[in-house]
Amino acid sequence: MKVLLAHTPEMRRNYYGDRSLNGLRAAAEVILHEGDDPLDAAGLVRAAKEADIIVADRMTEGCGEIFAQLPHLRAFVRCAVDIRNVNVEAASEAGVLVTRAGPGFVQAVAELALGFMVDLSRGVSRTTADYQAGRKAEARMGRQLAGSRIGIIGYGSIGRYLAEVAKVLRMEVLVADPFANVSDSAIRQVGLDELLAASDYVVCLAIANEQTENLIGEAALSRMQRRAVFVNLSRGNLVDEAALARALRGGRIAGAAMDVGRAPDQMPTPELAKLPNVIATPHVGGLTPQAIEYQSLETVRQVEAIVKGEVPPGAVNADRWMRRP
Repeated sequence: MKVLLAHTPEMRRNYYGDRSLNGLRAAAEVILHEGDDPLDAAGLVRAAKEADIIVADRMTEGCGEIFAQLPHLRAFVRCAVDIRNVNVEAASEAGVLVTRAGPGFVQAVAELALGFMVDLSRGVSRTTADYQAGRKAEARMGRQLAGSRIGIIGYGSIGRYLAEVAKVLRMEVLVADPFANVSDSAIRQVGLDELLAASDYVVCLAIANEQTENLIGEAALSRMQRRAVFVNLSRGNLVDEAALARALRGGRIAGAAMDVGRAPDQMPTPELAKLPNVIATPHVGGLTPQAIEYQSLETVRQVEAIVKGEVPPGAVNADRWMRRP
């Protein structure tokens, strides 16, 4: 069995690692992508022409056209939770299995959310930039997390973990998620409008889909308090960035932090990131050794199962997998 690892060398260093690569090599013959740029559809077809399995990074799309052109391909394994850039229906029609990795980045993303909130409240990035530029740093009154109110949009794995941490920090926790049932009496489940109006920190962790496209737009931002800040650690698709820019420039909200945006590879948009009341990081929420190894090792286990003809955890179309070994 042959496996194409579609990650570029840089992506392998940051998002796969030697331990996982060695595990993959123990399970199958591995073909490495050595180019600096992510594989487009044509490049992926060329690179995977002899491959039984593709292990794809987040930049490698599983376009519908590739599956018919790769008659030997048995499985398309995504080293991430998000598979919106994989045409699962086209893969199913070709009998190709599609899998996704589990969310091994829960703690890492929640910790970054806390860092964002502290930074926005205490001016860490702002004063550091002043000192490094040789300017006099202004001492401004900050706000502590204890006693403040956090509103978490989306009560999935990260939202639940962040809520528990916030409780320990003695924050009041509000949650808005129409598909979740919050049983913890210390957490108040409310509608989105109430959460926006009541929270000091609004943290967006909702799933990105058609229903949540531009969830945070002009109307949502107008409901937030002027002293409140907005944090996005989900996907850029959830935010109307023009509306957010207007709210930030006009002082409609106090600030924002983002690890994602509508720039390529879900990066924060530079025009937003350069605003003085914004802090931004380049999509690094899950970029810790523990988080990355969790997902990459999961792809190794998935490949091991596929080689044996078994359906691995994380399979999304097992009932239509016809190209079994």
